[in-house]
Amino acid sequence: MVARRIGDEFILVPIRQRAGEVDSIYTLNEVGARVWDLLDGQTPLGDIRAAIVTEFEVGPEDAESDLLAFVGQLLGVGAIEEA
Repeated sequence: MVARRIGDEFILVPIRQRAGEVDSIYTLNEVGARVWDLLDGQTPLGDIRAAIVTEFEVGPEDAESDLLAFVGQLLGVGAIEEA
């Protein structure tokens, strides 16, 4: 997966053997892009949740449920692997 910021958008592009094998390009909103930046394999999800609560106008419960859903989607498309 390659991540790029293009203008105001943040995109994830799956890397395949051939260009024709790219099924989808994923566009992340501001919160999703921040989560992507924080998903370094070292930072616990609890710390990522705390950062989202601090940086965006969201409560801890909503931040946690949205974070878990987003991480589940990233796992589902193969953008990340469980550590």
